[in-house]
Amino acid sequence: MRVFNFSAGPAMLPLEVLERAQRELIDWDGSGMSVMEVSHRGRAFVACAAATEAAFREVMGISDEYSVLFLQGGALGEFAALPMNLSAPGQTIEFLTTGDWGKKAVAEARRYADVRVLSDGADHNYTAVPEPGSFHVDPDAAYLHYTPNETIRGVEFGYIPDAGDVPVVADMSSTILSRPVDVSRFGVIYAGAQKNMGPSGLVVVVVRRDLLGRPRPETPTVWDFTVQAGADSMINTPPTFGIYLLGLVLEWVKAQGGLPGMAERNRAKADALYGFIDASDFYSNPVAPAARSWMNVPFLLADPELDKRFVAEAAEAGLVNLAGHRSVGGMRASIYNAMPLAGVRALTDFMKEFERVHG
Repeated sequence: MRVFNFSAGPAMLPLEVLERAQRELIDWDGSGMSVMEVSHRGRAFVACAAATEAAFREVMGISDEYSVLFLQGGALGEFAALPMNLSAPGQTIEFLTTGDWGKKAVAEARRYADVRVLSDGADHNYTAVPEPGSFHVDPDAAYLHYTPNETIRGVEFGYIPDAGDVPVVADMSSTILSRPVDVSRFGVIYAGAQKNMGPSGLVVVVVRRDLLGRPRPETPTVWDFTVQAGADSMINTPPTFGIYLLGLVLEWVKAQGGLPGMAERNRAKADALYGFIDASDFYSNPVAPAARSWMNVPFLLADPELDKRFVAEAAEAGLVNLAGHRSVGGMRASIYNAMPLAGVRALTDFMKEFERVHG
């Protein structure tokens, strides 16, 4: 029996995508082999990768001014790859830090470059984002990095930071494909696939072409954006199954009305869940309303002693992976693209009954 999976990642995938992958698993494209078995340099898979890139560009609205790379190593790998590709020795990288993944990006960048944190949400326990215009970006900085959506604490930017002529770099791992985005505002967008794009193991990097050609000599070849762009991301064996699945997910997104359709769907889910929480005295959300995430909704019970019971009884009801991150506790419902409104309704119905019994 399928359950409603509220995991922060790897996250649930659209059932239609899984069913198609299941049908094609042992005989893909009439090859008599799985897509996981064919050569990444064979004509069929090269065409598959090209079609996935074309679909990604179409859905995201990515112009030819950008290269699209299909890499490995997750967002954590990009935390290191970015300073090695975009900054010169002695050049400062600037950050807006609103949660745990932003902090990890800062810590990794400090191994390779001078770092300046323009805004750190620690003062309010990472429950808000800085106001537009409240920070000043050094025009000589290599880039400004931020995390549009912080998965663990459910904090989200409602705007794209203005950095003047300094490239803006965004870790969109937990928000990509959830709504339209103006790609032209960014120097680099990168995202792990395991939230909204497919299985873990694939990271997509969208890099403006004028930022290529400047890697430090010590940059590992596998994380050299310039080399990867020149080789269609195939200097070694790429994550072939992840690229194939991303292609199927993109077809599904287009069938839902593209990113405008996803935005409508995701806003409805978030409004339903936050609306229920706000109307209750038993549940609460710690995030400033203006910074609440559409994708990751943390919530607290009035009595923390009930947390384990809530998780266990929810799982019995087919609502799984609702425990909050170990660093913050409480609950967290991740409601990425593939989560239907019916799943959110099932969760709020359960929450209402749990409150009736234990409140």
